[in-house]
Amino acid sequence: MTVVRGTRLCKARSMRIGIIGGTGPAGSGLAIRLGVAGHDVVIGSRSKDRSVEKVAELVALWPNHQLRLTAGDNADAVGCELVVVATPWDSTATIVGEFAEELRDKVVITMANALVKVGKEFQPLVPPRGSIAAHVQAEIPHSRVVAAMQHLPAKELGNLDHKVDSDVLICSDFPEAIEVVSDLVQQIPGCRPLNTGRLSNALALEAFTAVLLQLNVRYKTRVAPRLTGIPDIDPRNGRKTTIAE
Repeated sequence: MTVVRGTRLCKARSMRIGIIGGTGPAGSGLAIRLGVAGHDVVIGSRSKDRSVEKVAELVALWPNHQLRLTAGDNADAVGCELVVVATPWDSTATIVGEFAEELRDKVVITMANALVKVGKEFQPLVPPRGSIAAHVQAEIPHSRVVAAMQHLPAKELGNLDHKVDSDVLICSDFPEAIEVVSDLVQQIPGCRPLNTGRLSNALALEAFTAVLLQLNVRYKTRVAPRLTGIPDIDPRNGRKTTIAE
């Protein structure tokens, strides 16, 4: 497993991962997936009391799993080696900007999508910088921002009895950060990481979420992307793209 410490990459058995806004469905679902994979996860929130409640709820919900979860506020979360931002899209950049120095040199994953519901239709919003991920990168210029996991259905992510069954599209201006996140994704059963290039592609990744949500509504289901035609070995970099079981 690849881990970032400062500006260096090293190998380690596990990581200490902080999730800002980790009490919501997506954040808490990711927390338990990473926790059962052997990582120490800090569930951050503006209210530490809310985080304490969420950790107790998750431990009670999955008594047969060893969940390595710690309750904390957002300041505790940003103190971890790697940080995930799982807040609503309209507060994502503002929150990370408050912790710019604490996030220096770290890999920061943003899961946010700028969406609005008009009638029964979900529509993407295009922020001034093109994407939420680009806005986050501008707020924390000394961090390595990665856009990933926008398309994972929260309910499936939070159900440890079943695998997720989804490709995870990842983009960043830092190739080594993509490697770090890909390693994490491979540890979630049913997920396959796919490198989609530079952070400018976050515009497409975030907007595509509106399409998936509209499919959910139209067909009364919960969809996730699964792409065909990609071999087990990515010919561009020789990286395995196997799916965890």
